[in-house]
Amino acid sequence: MIDLHCHILPGIDDGPDDLEGSLAMAREHVARGTSVVVATPHVGWDYPNTPEVIVTGVATVNRALQAEGIPLEVLPGAEVALTRAVDMSAEQLAALRLGGGPWLLLEAPISVDSPGIEGLVGLVQSRGVRVLLAHPERCASFHTDPELLSRLVAAGCLAQVTAGALTGFFGRTVEAAARRYLDAGLVHVVASDAHDATHRAPGMAEPMEAAGYAPLAPWMATHVPRALLEGVPVPPRPPFIAEKPKKKRFWR
Repeated sequence: MIDLHCHILPGIDDGPDDLEGSLAMAREHVARGTSVVVATPHVGWDYPNTPEVIVTGVATVNRALQAEGIPLEVLPGAEVALTRAVDMSAEQLAALRLGGGPWLLLEAPISVDSPGIEGLVGLVQSRGVRVLLAHPERCASFHTDPELLSRLVAAGCLAQVTAGALTGFFGRTVEAAARRYLDAGLVHVVASDAHDATHRAPGMAEPMEAAGYAPLAPWMATHVPRALLEGVPVPPRPPFIAEKPKKKRFWR
């Protein structure tokens, strides 16, 4: 599997503090079937990371992975805040694309309802990058405007849902939104959005299975991510009828 959204680089955002933390995350990725991870540190006003810092961090992590014999490849990328992206040039945005392909992982504001998102996303698109929307199920603007994601997808965006959202990690409202978007065919990629090896840990297949979406896992976690990295057309979504999630069992 290919994880397009992961905060695995040490010491530059709210991911692991040090290289040992990055290696612990890498081991968890491998244990859960992931072979390629795109490092997507935050790029925003709070975390003013640059392409040079990210590339250096990726090289450091890859050297450590090779030294430890951990079969994981890390590629450069970023999770760019929408409020930062609109102030960046075409060249700056291009340097932050996922794995050097044509797609940029763009994060809309999570905690506040921000009007005008469509226009701002369109402005970013006009600078020559293709937009993969990071976890719209967690963004307030998408909750207050149920048709926003549909309009953005129609305008050429793709959407990434966080695996844990499908099983309620971020609460019932986010879970309901994630399921609604996925059932409507508006989600193209599942990613871990992992930040550490324990609390916000790697893993995509298990949450998708628990939520009843296991048949879509190969498409969302391998085929579409590979197409985005290679810059080729996204393969069509396979036929799918949503299953009811597995009932949770509580033991005394």
